[in-house]
Amino acid sequence: MGLFKKKQKYKALLNLSINAKLQPLDRGEIFEDALNVLLKRVGCGYVDGGGTLLGGKGKEIEYCDVDIFLTDDSEDTRKKLIAVLNELCPKGSLLSEEGKEPIVLGLLEGYAVYLNGYELPDEVYKTSDINYVISELKKSFEGEVKYYSWWKGPTETALYFYGKSFDAMKEKAGEFIASYPLCQKCRIVRLPDKLPC
Repeated sequence: MGLFKKKQKYKALLNLSINAKLQPLDRGEIFEDALNVLLKRVGCGYVDGGGTLLGGKGKEIEYCDVDIFLTDDSEDTRKKLIAVLNELCPKGSLLSEEGKEPIVLGLLEGYAVYLNGYELPDEVYKTSDINYVISELKKSFEGEVKYYSWWKGPTETALYFYGKSFDAMKEKAGEFIASYPLCQKCRIVRLPDKLPC
């Protein structure tokens, strides 16, 4: 139950479908914990529960969701919540409530690096460090982009970053991607700006 010892009575239940590829622990840290702190500080609700949908042959993460319980469902509270979610969520995320039209939100674009896991020389895998890739990409993005999560498939390992512009991320990371051995034969992918379903 996160920060709450017992569940409070709530006036509205919202479901946030997050158009982001997040491991469960990352989903908890980036969305559930952050929203719980915010909602508790404002005194208008709490987050309790979430899930991660996997799909495709390699069982890559498709998207995530969390449940938001509002103890104060005033228009002002909802506006504040939507403003925060717009800054935190990738484009195409949805805030749903039974009986109401879903709200499409999110301002971030997704940039993914799919590192080739089987075609490079053995020496590259032995002497390279994926954590170094993450660290150097963060430096390339100059603090304007956040590393959200990762995924390891049968032939690739993906690193997921979200920021205001895919094109800007691609440009800023280009020099490092071209120079680091572990990034040889990688794929750079613009993540979809809408949910897969």
